[in-house]
Amino acid sequence: TAAESCTVGHLVAQLGAVPGASRVLREAVVAYAAEVKTRRLGVPPAVIVTDGLVSAAVAEAMAAGVQHRTGADLALATTGIAGPDGGSPATPVGTVWLAAAYRGQVVSRLTSLKGTRERIQRRAAAQALVLGWELISGR
Repeated sequence: TAAESCTVGHLVAQLGAVPGASRVLREAVVAYAAEVKTRRLGVPPAVIVTDGLVSAAVAEAMAAGVQHRTGADLALATTGIAGPDGGSPATPVGTVWLAAAYRGQVVSRLTSLKGTRERIQRRAAAQALVLGWELISGR
């Protein structure tokens, strides 16, 4: 299960490209807008106001929210700035927060990526998959 913002489906596309993915992939939510993050994923509006849309707190809330709503064992989430616009000195283009929720544990990781919008999206999605694998394998 996945909740994607800046990767807009790239994470699920990479997972779904693997033969047999239908045995483990339940569903995904592209939560691009803040109101979708709150309404569909249960991200508290106060977290968005306090921490910002591109933050560990929002990524973790997205992962926990989609996991809770789908009953999945593992949930992954991405939120960030893929560009080419939208960055700031504090949060430049390529800033992405990844999160994974598994068996009551939620972890997040900040990554800073360079390249085109699509390259940032693809690399962020791949890194989210790695984060999920690390969490379930205990690494």
